[in-house]
Amino acid sequence: MFDLFRHNMKVLMALLMLLIIPSFVFFGVQGYTSLAQRSEPVARVNGERITRAEWEAAHRREVERLAAAMPGLDRALLESEDSRRATLQRLIDERVLTQAAQDQRLVVTDRRLAAELLRDPVIASLRKPDGTLDTQRYHDLLRSQGLTAEQYEALVRADLMRRHWLEVVQRSAWAPTASVELAAAAWFEQREVALAMFRSADHAAAVRVSDEELRAYHAQHADDFRTPEQAVVEYLLLDRDAVARRLQPSEEELRQYYEQNVVRASQREQRRAAHILLQADTPQAKSRVRPQAEQLLAEARAHPERFAELARQHSQDPGSAQQGGDLGWFGRGTMVKPFEDAVFALTKGQISDLVETEFGWHIIRLLDVRQEPVEPFERLRDRLAQEWRQQRAGREFAELAERLGNLAYERPDTLQPAAEALGLAVRRATVQRQGAVAGDLDPALNEPVALRAIFDDEALQRKLNSRALELRGPRVLVVRVVEHHPSQPQPLEAVEAQVRQALVAERARQAALQEAQQRWQQWQAKAPPDNALRAPVIVSRQNTQGLPPRLVRAALSVPLQGEAAAWTWVDLGSEGAAVLRVRRAAARAAPQAVEALQEARELARLWGEGEAQALRAALRDRYRVEWLVK
Repeated sequence: MFDLFRHNMKVLMALLMLLIIPSFVFFGVQGYTSLAQRSEPVARVNGERITRAEWEAAHRREVERLAAAMPGLDRALLESEDSRRATLQRLIDERVLTQAAQDQRLVVTDRRLAAELLRDPVIASLRKPDGTLDTQRYHDLLRSQGLTAEQYEALVRADLMRRHWLEVVQRSAWAPTASVELAAAAWFEQREVALAMFRSADHAAAVRVSDEELRAYHAQHADDFRTPEQAVVEYLLLDRDAVARRLQPSEEELRQYYEQNVVRASQREQRRAAHILLQADTPQAKSRVRPQAEQLLAEARAHPERFAELARQHSQDPGSAQQGGDLGWFGRGTMVKPFEDAVFALTKGQISDLVETEFGWHIIRLLDVRQEPVEPFERLRDRLAQEWRQQRAGREFAELAERLGNLAYERPDTLQPAAEALGLAVRRATVQRQGAVAGDLDPALNEPVALRAIFDDEALQRKLNSRALELRGPRVLVVRVVEHHPSQPQPLEAVEAQVRQALVAERARQAALQEAQQRWQQWQAKAPPDNALRAPVIVSRQNTQGLPPRLVRAALSVPLQGEAAAWTWVDLGSEGAAVLRVRRAAARAAPQAVEALQEARELARLWGEGEAQALRAALRDRYRVEWLVK
């Protein structure tokens, strides 16, 4: 065997070159480095790795989900370090719960899986008139998201198994009446608080600092006065709005857009209908409810003028019942098919037969029919041009963003070729970890995803183009570090004013604390003068009277003996300190039976959540969770 290798060494080397060189041609050294970085483990659960790529993908999905649910939310909050850590914690908990479920041999039946799938309104809408699922449309829907039915159903099964662990614990939580009363009394407790403030600013003028003290303070706190770490960067920014502004539609394109989007839309008939819904989601329930539905139908037909009154009294649709069943204007494709077919078969004022849908039985009355008038092209020209630009810009932006990423990757040591190919300008700025500070500034460089890419250890060392970074806007950024200036200590001469200010503030704070402690000791022994304290106020967790949270917590946590006053003092940090006189206030009135029941349920829910958190913590210990990132 060894003779075979020895006598054919040249052939083997040629074969290895054929295998290795094409890989470097297609992926490059940077590709291998990037692949290794993305496959780097960031956590382990019982020895099983969670890679950086999985973490990034999970966080990207979470950001998109929250951004879609709350459009006004600042996306920078979703890209913060705390947000990314929370995503990794969720990934770890998912792995832990999955392993626990597998160890306990938990399974999800097909029936349970089918019920869970149909809770998704998108999947539920794929049911055919006979109630069965349209499997072709179901597979097409999942394929559009890059999943097969088997993959998606496996994900849902795993999620159900994980949730089972927590639901069992949460549902088993129970709070005795005595515990509920005790917790409610503490939560709703009110206390009378009178206070005196001792502010640091009031002592600052009296502080005197010598040169020796300045030098000593600077030596002890040298790290507080270092220069900020900075990077000089070059970057390319692709903005969808800028792409849209460059696009100019021709007359023919505008008229075609007008025909497709205005004329056709105006020609679609719209109908306004009201309905009475009796909810029933199973065949047995529908059989039980049908006699009542038939009786209501007969009454509505006998007295059509009372249809709105009957809807308010009997309809179980919370969205329309109080409006007399009125659903407003809608066109085809808006309602479920049996309901839509019935509405578009009616004439104005006519009342339908009973209409069966997945929600139950409907009685429908057609209130009106309309077709929108077509506005002339000339009046809509500016709006049409804007809409056309935005629509076309979406496609153009996606294509340009992909090209930008590819070009930046192909020439990783310069941005100029990508700039020339896409008609962009290479811009320069000086950035520190807290954001852009000099040069051609752009808010894009302040976004957390950009700062992470700039101050990544590899980016600072190798000074290569980043990947295409998706920002708000939407915009895409590619950035390259040109120079890196690490944080450096500064001599006292350069920062003497800041050092003096910090030392004076510290001495003033200590003076305020000392005065507060002295007054606290004096006033416990002898009551202070009437004007020493502010007028007393009644505070509670529900009404803080504008006091800082730290003061309120101190006032509500100091032990009280009967009706006697208690004294305490509170460190308010840089602001100084406060001394509090606390007395018991009147207890709240006993809650009504319904209110007490709600409080008991809420306490049981909170108790269950606490036990679920304890379960997660115990399972993390059991399955040896390791965090491999800071």
